[in-house]
Amino acid sequence: MKSTPTEYLRPARAEDVPALMALRTEAESWLSTKGTDQWSDPETGGKAIMKWRASIDEGRAWVVVTGDGEVLATVSRGPVDRDFWTDDDRPETALYLYKLIVGRHAAGRQLGARLVDWASNLAALEGRDWVRIDTWRTNTGLHAYYEKLGFKHVRTESPSHRRSGWLAQREVAVLSLPENPLLIGFPAIA
Repeated sequence: MKSTPTEYLRPARAEDVPALMALRTEAESWLSTKGTDQWSDPETGGKAIMKWRASIDEGRAWVVVTGDGEVLATVSRGPVDRDFWTDDDRPETALYLYKLIVGRHAAGRQLGARLVDWASNLAALEGRDWVRIDTWRTNTGLHAYYEKLGFKHVRTESPSHRRSGWLAQREVAVLSLPENPLLIGFPAIA
């Protein structure tokens, strides 16, 4: 007997901003317990909300929700970050992921891997070759996580005004969990 899916991926909406900020705040606290200074900057509050609202308005932010609408995770796609990726990297060949956050209460559902797989499938549909990320330079645990998902470290950039800069990419054909994709859309109301 096949189980009923419990997670759905849908575009984020303005009313999701409080849940997104809660995910971010929770991630900041959790990261500090892991010995990393990631997201320890003062970007929370108004600036982060404005960025997320822009991503939502532009259709670039997505959320993973339960059947009853609880937000479990988020990811955004965005334009190439020119602080890191150059013309020599052929930026048009890649989809760029940002703000992948999974709520601690949803840990173990492999939502991060499934979101990256979704991005790989989307990038392939768009005719791209890569999914690219940049992460906090000092978060070696996160680097190892992405490498486990098939990302290859490209290089590390260190612009003085940024704390991220560990650059990695994964070929779109690489999938971590092809047998367990996220369903796209809204859960059916019983």
